[in-house]
Amino acid sequence: MLAVEDLSFAYTRGGEELFGGLSHAFTPGRVTAVTGPSGRGKSTLLYVLGLMLTPTRGRVLLEGGPVSEASDSTRSRVRAARFGFVFQDAALDPSRRVLDSVIEPALYAGWSRKAARARGRVLLEQLGMAARADHRPGEISGGQGQRVAVCRALVTDPVVVLADEPTGNLDRHNAEGVLRALSAATDGATGEGGRARTVVIATHDPFVLEHADEVLAL
Repeated sequence: MLAVEDLSFAYTRGGEELFGGLSHAFTPGRVTAVTGPSGRGKSTLLYVLGLMLTPTRGRVLLEGGPVSEASDSTRSRVRAARFGFVFQDAALDPSRRVLDSVIEPALYAGWSRKAARARGRVLLEQLGMAARADHRPGEISGGQGQRVAVCRALVTDPVVVLADEPTGNLDRHNAEGVLRALSAATDGATGEGGRARTVVIATHDPFVLEHADEVLAL
């Protein structure tokens, strides 16, 4: 479903290259943890996989087709429809209700507000956050905020979820809840079609590695 071939990336022309010609296929229906020392490019790899950065060499494949070489507009459409993102900071707008934050990617992808709200409420219910749908971020805990961020990542029913240190600011109890939600996402438990998803987590946390199905060391 998601793969890279001969992948390298440098932030500047002639600068240090990351990944060294990496080729790897991410297994659908599994959680893959990307790990390695600081500076090896864990977060950068997620941005390349998510089509926000263009490889210096090599390519990203999605469902068998090359997508990293597409035009900016095509990559934007693919990213909006096929990818979900979770970051270390839930990055919820403090002035907006939880439900409005959850449905934002769906509206960007062209969903009607009615359909997006219905989908958002289903996800919030599944992740135990239905009672907080009309709250604002300042009225929920950090762990609850990350569960909201997972809902936001899943709202368009993406085939790939990319998570960058999603448990970095959480205690073990809340981290375990977020990891359970991401694991459930792999088998379509939070999706409408029941299809297997690919989940990739960039992390340096041994606790996350213990909960991953596969590990890619950079």
